Amino acid sequence: MTTATIIGSVPNGLSAAIVLASAGVSTKVIERNPQIGGACSTAEITLPGYRHDLGSSVYPMGIASPFFRSLPIHIPWIQPSAPCAHPLDDGTAVLLERSIEDTVANLESSDRCNYRSLLKPLVDRFPELVPELLGPIQHLPQHPLLLARFGLSAFLPAASLARSRFSGVRARALFAGLAAHSVLSLASPGSAATGLILMAAGHFSGWPIIRAGAQTLTDALARHLESLGGCIETSGEVTQLPDTDLILADVTPRQLLRIAGSALPSTYRRQLERFQYGAGTFKIDYALNSPIPWKAKECSRAATVHLGGTLEEIIASERQFTSDAPFILLVQPSLFDSSRAPAGHHTAWAY
Repeated sequence: MTTATIIGSVPNGLSAAIVLASAGVSTKVIERNPQIGGACSTAEITLPGYRHDLGSSVYPMGIASPFFRSLPIHIPWIQPSAPCAHPLDDGTAVLLERSIEDTVANLESSDRCNYRSLLKPLVDRFPELVPELLGPIQHLPQHPLLLARFGLSAFLPAASLARSRFSGVRARALFAGLAAHSVLSLASPGSAATGLILMAAGHFSGWPIIRAGAQTLTDALARHLESLGGCIETSGEVTQLPDTDLILADVTPRQLLRIAGSALPSTYRRQLERFQYGAGTFKIDYALNSPIPWKAKECSRAATVHLGGTLEEIIASERQFTSDAPFILLVQPSLFDSSRAPAGHHTAWAY
C-alpha cells in the first residue's frame, strides 16, 4: 500500500491527508505540538472560561470553500449580522453588509454606482470564481473571461483602485481595511485582490465564525480523517525526512530547509534560502467583563472590526512600523457565540 506522511496539522495539512486517505493511501499526520491545529486552534490563555482563538477566527472563504462543502462533516458556522465594521473618527462606522444595497446605503452617494458596478459581477458569479482563485496557480481556467475581469482590478495596487473607483472617505476606508488583510503594502501591485475577494465573499456567504472557536474546525477535520483510517501523532517534531512514499510538508521555508535541505534540488533550495518573511504581527487577547462600548454602536453588529481610519491613515501606518496609530484587526466573537466566555462576559483579540 502507498504510504504518505503530512508534516503539520493545520487545516491545509489535514485537508491534504483527507484527500489521500480517501484515495486509499495509508496516511499519517505528524504535529510538533501537543494540540493539533496550529493557528487554527483555541485555548483558555487569559482566564478560565475565556476561549481565545490562537490565530484565525473569522472565515470569509469558509462557507464558499468547495473542499469544505464536499466533506460529510458538520461545521457549526455562526453568521454575525454584518461581516465587517470600519469605524471613523467622526463617530460613525462604514459597514460591509451582506447585501450590496445595504452596503452602498452607508457610502457617500457619489460612490454607490461605482461600488455596485465593481462588486455585483463578482458576487453574481462568485461560485464560479472561487475554484479559479483557490485552485493551483498554474491551471487551465474554466472561466477565463470571468477570471480576466477579476484580474483587471485585482492586479492593481489597492490604493490605486480605491482612489480611481471611489471619491468618498467611507468607501476608500472600507476598501483599504479589507485590502490590508493581504499583509502587502497598499501600493503593491496585486494588493487590491484581497480586498475584492473579501468584499465579494462578504456579500455572497458572509464572514462566519465557528461555534466554540477555530478548534472546532480542526477537530472536525481530524475526526473525519481518522474515520477514513488516517492517524495523527502529536508532540513529535520531524527533524529528517520520514521513510514514506509521499511527503507533504505544511511548514515554513526555514523549517523545510532544516528537514529536507539536502534532498531538495539546489535551485529550489536557493529559492527557500532567499525567502523573505514579512513584518511581524502583534496579538493581544482580552478577557472582558462587558462588550466593547463602541462610540459607533453599529460596530457591535460585526465580529470583525478594522481600526485604521482613512485610506491615507492606513497607508501612513504601514510605512512606519513605529506608528502611534497602527492598522488593527479586531475580533469580538463572544457577541455572537456565548460559549466563548462566562455568562455576561466577553472575549476579544486584536492584531
